[in-house]
Amino acid sequence: MDKQKALDALDALAPSFYELSDAIWDTPETAFTETRSAAALCQALQQNGFEVEQNVAGIATAFCASYGQGSPVIGLLGEFDALSGLSQQADYTEKSPVVDGAPGHGCGHNLLGVGALAAAVAVKNYLQQTGLPGRVVYYGCPGEEGGSGKAFMARDGVFDELDCALTWHPGDMNAVNTASSLANYQICYRFYGVSAHAAACPHKGRSALDGVELLNIGVQFLREHIIPDARVHYAITNTGGFSPNVVQPFAEVLYLIRAPKTTQVQQIYEWVEDIAKGAALMSGTRVERQFIKACSNLVPNSALAALLQQNMEDQPLPTYSEREQQYAAAMQATFENGGSSLVESAAMFGPQAIAVAKQHAGQPLGNFISPLTGAEPVMPGSTDVGDVSWVCPTAQISVCTMAAGTPGHSWQLVSQGKSSLAHKGMLYAAKVLAGSAIDLLHRPEVVAAAKKELAERLEGGHYIPPIPQGVTPTAIDPGAKLG
Repeated sequence: MDKQKALDALDALAPSFYELSDAIWDTPETAFTETRSAAALCQALQQNGFEVEQNVAGIATAFCASYGQGSPVIGLLGEFDALSGLSQQADYTEKSPVVDGAPGHGCGHNLLGVGALAAAVAVKNYLQQTGLPGRVVYYGCPGEEGGSGKAFMARDGVFDELDCALTWHPGDMNAVNTASSLANYQICYRFYGVSAHAAACPHKGRSALDGVELLNIGVQFLREHIIPDARVHYAITNTGGFSPNVVQPFAEVLYLIRAPKTTQVQQIYEWVEDIAKGAALMSGTRVERQFIKACSNLVPNSALAALLQQNMEDQPLPTYSEREQQYAAAMQATFENGGSSLVESAAMFGPQAIAVAKQHAGQPLGNFISPLTGAEPVMPGSTDVGDVSWVCPTAQISVCTMAAGTPGHSWQLVSQGKSSLAHKGMLYAAKVLAGSAIDLLHRPEVVAAAKKELAERLEGGHYIPPIPQGVTPTAIDPGAKLG
């Protein structure tokens, strides 16, 4: 079996992959509650001849599935969690929830998980047919949306066996991601005070809400003195009640601290810790901290990026009918303020990508391949793929699965999640990932170069898990997109 035959064989299997992706879209589940989605993926992997291990790293919805013997060991990363509050009817061009307030796949992880699975199946079939040494491992990674599932898995050594890891993400254009990302910490601060009648005896009360507000004020003053690329977000998740005539005895606030490097996040976190202690002293309350999760900055790998780019260019792009073009244009017409643009999407891929995106501006679909550049911008978000990238050489691609300019985490993105646009993009991504993985089986020099590059980028350092031992995954606020 040659490589292209192995990739073309996915075409016959495509309907089963579309059905699986749609089934996960139909049962959206938020961080660390993805029981039905994980079960469906595990069943599909078992049916395709993989050996499946569940409850990985002590996480009920984390799993891995492997096939083959020897080296290299190539990992394919899959996600399958949804976002709360984004329930939406499929293919509607107006906001229309299936169930008000229910979750929805607003980041396309139904496609991400199944596309990576399809790639794993192609590599498995290739290994089986050729008898080559090597192993392919599919990782079912829960809780990317605000949970950093991969960071918990990396902390517990789940990815240590890998020589390289590959993944992808749904988007509105086709490109290899060479950007870094922001590391982050997520912390919950809970203040405990003393309740009292706010008119009759306020002097006997101690307001926990005052503690939260003083913390927030202190952090506002902090912002001037942290590096410009850092971000500190917060959400008051409990104000202590609805009665202004009661001194609130309890209140809590959730903080997310981001910066380009984990060490920078740690420094800001220590400052916020001091502010929280001061806020408790000033308000006469007691503060408790719960470390929720963290993720590391993404370490790019140009050796793997070049391999992905070649495979992206080797595979024919999807073709779209006039009806599909009209569908995408109808979706674009629903975007508030015009949505984002292909040029904005291209910003994270470098100046050459921006130039090509400008040539396609105004089109309903970003059906082109962005050139690979040496640019390594820091994207404004965070991803737990970063933790994998510290453990082994890692690279990923973005693939067009939606109308150009579709806002992330929107009802419009959810609406397109079962469309033919989404299905075609998912299959294309699977072929690119599988082709790259097969190349790695044949080209030990690329694996060696990728490993050498990672060691050089880490400058003699190594992965230090940002999540302390003893901290367990918590779906504290499944509605928050913190990644």
